[in-house]
Amino acid sequence: MKRPLASLLLACACALAGAGAQAEPAAPAEPAKPSAPRAIWTWEEDSYAMLEQPAAAGRAIGFLQSKSVDTVFLYADAYGGRNLIATQPQLYRRLIRRLHASGLKAYALLGSGYLNTERYVLPKHRAEALAMLQRVLDYNKAAAPEERFDGINVDIEPHILAEWSTRKMELLREFVELSDALMRAKRASGQTLPIGPAIPFWLDGLNVEYKGVAKPVSQHVQDLYDYVALMDYRDRALGGDGIVSHAMDELAYADKTGKQVLIGVETLPNAIKKVSFFHLKEADLERELGITAREVGSMKPFGGFVIHHYGQYRKWLGLD
Repeated sequence: MKRPLASLLLACACALAGAGAQAEPAAPAEPAKPSAPRAIWTWEEDSYAMLEQPAAAGRAIGFLQSKSVDTVFLYADAYGGRNLIATQPQLYRRLIRRLHASGLKAYALLGSGYLNTERYVLPKHRAEALAMLQRVLDYNKAAAPEERFDGINVDIEPHILAEWSTRKMELLREFVELSDALMRAKRASGQTLPIGPAIPFWLDGLNVEYKGVAKPVSQHVQDLYDYVALMDYRDRALGGDGIVSHAMDELAYADKTGKQVLIGVETLPNAIKKVSFFHLKEADLERELGITAREVGSMKPFGGFVIHHYGQYRKWLGLD
């Protein structure tokens, strides 16, 4: 989730674990991109701009097409005192129609630094989490097929909570319980769109008991959801502390369960350099994604990459 504190805490935990209405500037020649699907997290400010400003949407679509991104994780909750999916769903209908017409998929992105949704893992806030999901389900039910979300990505990160250091295992159990509740709500709606969370790669090293079964948190989560977007925040593909190594447990487990794993990479600046590609160049990102795709591309659960995040990705490339 787009917030400096979240980035810092995730980085520390990871370290411990091991086209448009406006013309884009001319871009330098790029290396060939890996033949794997790509998604992009698109947070509050950027998503609301795309919803309310057709020119911003056009600029985003052209940029994403140029970078071989085929799925937009579009923020779909409150921001700046407004909640457009509840009060102005026609804006979502217009944008999603345009994304689909441009060959892009749209996933509803749920979770927010603005709303402090890390609190939703706590039982006393569970109703807020369910209401957040229900608004998207209600939107999809009322929308025409070409206006519907293709899926949902949930970004609720318990490790951001202040009490993480003292209640880690309890918070992780509550995260699994919340995940179960969200998926039960989806099933009750009768809708089949895939739902998956953004999770840090190090959850596979933490075991909790849920419904009498003790195993890694990542496996409980993969059992419940349709896919996971793995925050595999490293700046190189290979080695014991590389992207491929950190994804293997989730990929291997998904191979048994028939689920999918998307591999997420970071472009935000970070005090720990290895967490992000920020200190490197686009060619380095493309090289490492290419190596990753060659290493895991033959594995059936591999669902491609997710880049964090749209606004920062553009800035990193020198476009804004």
